[in-house]
Amino acid sequence: MNAPQPKIISRRAGAPARVRPRRPRAPSGVKRAKSDTILVIYNPVAGRRRRRRFQRTLRAIARTGCHVAVRETAASGDAQIFAREAVGGGFAAIVVAGGDGTINEVAGALAGSKEVLGIIPLGTTNVLAAEIGVPTRPERIARIIAAGNHKRIRIGEISNHRFVMMAGVGFDARTVVRVTPGLKRLTGKLAYVIAALSEWIHYKPARLRLTLDGTEMTAASAVIANGHYYAGRFVLAPEARLEQAALHVCLFERAGRWNLLRYTLAIALGLIGRLPDVRIVRAKSGVIFGAENEPVQADGDVIGQTPIAFALLPASLTMLVP
Repeated sequence: MNAPQPKIISRRAGAPARVRPRRPRAPSGVKRAKSDTILVIYNPVAGRRRRRRFQRTLRAIARTGCHVAVRETAASGDAQIFAREAVGGGFAAIVVAGGDGTINEVAGALAGSKEVLGIIPLGTTNVLAAEIGVPTRPERIARIIAAGNHKRIRIGEISNHRFVMMAGVGFDARTVVRVTPGLKRLTGKLAYVIAALSEWIHYKPARLRLTLDGTEMTAASAVIANGHYYAGRFVLAPEARLEQAALHVCLFERAGRWNLLRYTLAIALGLIGRLPDVRIVRAKSGVIFGAENEPVQADGDVIGQTPIAFALLPASLTMLVP
């Protein structure tokens, strides 16, 4: 007998039909969903290989006995809209298939709700997937979704924009500005290396003024970490974890091209904690001031400019984990 095929729903289509396959286990304290359907919010802007991997993952999920409804995004912000529309819709789980930016949209929309979030990592760096241990193999992803193991995590907010893994100001954010969608499609992870090199060549030093939980500090660049991984599987904030009640603000104190190179090499070699001019400060909230037009990024997307305020949200999010 052939495995059930996922149902495709257009942007404007209504809710999927009710079905009764096996479903992920509901987390404690979360009301069990009336429907057994898993909603997958899919960003199709990916390479051909990732699209094939997505289709294999859907078939693997279907083989576990779960039924799947898919909604494809067509523009930035669609994933957030679809997730908000799905809240209270009776889905057993809401799964986002895409990169960190798409996952950010869905996670931000679901934070504070009783919905359960799963991920199918299809992006360039997949930092959140690395943080919680979600693999890329379709069969293993399907088992995670069907098993329904979960944990509650905290997320942050910066300039009214929610983030899951990290936000950055300074060299970090300036590099993200230079990473265009076309460059990512052509070169994949190499796009960030190319963008960082370009920013390094054209780098102009700047100073940031920060107030972290009421304490004033300065730095050349800052990364606000919610988890310990950065730009893939590089460790930036070794003690940061998604379930903690504090953010870890990584302060790079010295400006200049050679200091940037030194910081980058230290991150790549796992030695960032040994540098005396890199401070990691725990904080629940803060404000960052910078030069005019200093960009700010969150989970790999540019979301504004300084000055900005950030905070760890009291609302938590339930995520499917291995």
